[in-house]
Amino acid sequence: MSIDLTDWDPSEYLDDEDAIQAYLNTAFEDGDPKLIASAIGDVARARGMTQIARDTGLAREALYRALSDKGNPELGTVIGVLKSLNLTMRVETIEPCAEERSIPEFGTPGRKAAR
Repeated sequence: MSIDLTDWDPSEYLDDEDAIQAYLNTAFEDGDPKLIASAIGDVARARGMTQIARDTGLAREALYRALSDKGNPELGTVIGVLKSLNLTMRVETIEPCAEERSIPEFGTPGRKAAR
């Protein structure tokens, strides 16, 4: 007896605004740029990549590539796709991690600014 396996496609389950919002928020919370791009791509496929391509003025094939787990979309592409999906990004303050990381001040990367 053999078992037939198929790839799981999250876009098949992104059928309402709450599911889409939760899915994307989870990807953004993870912070992995590849995961975020792929999640936006899943939502774009769920909504219809052809329409998003029209809205953004980008080729469907380019969107599929950019919004994959191997893609590296430009910020303008991400913003355009989110706008087409009637979504936006916001910046919020986050609580520092338990282990405080030293963040260099503005200036030369890796160097502390003179005081």
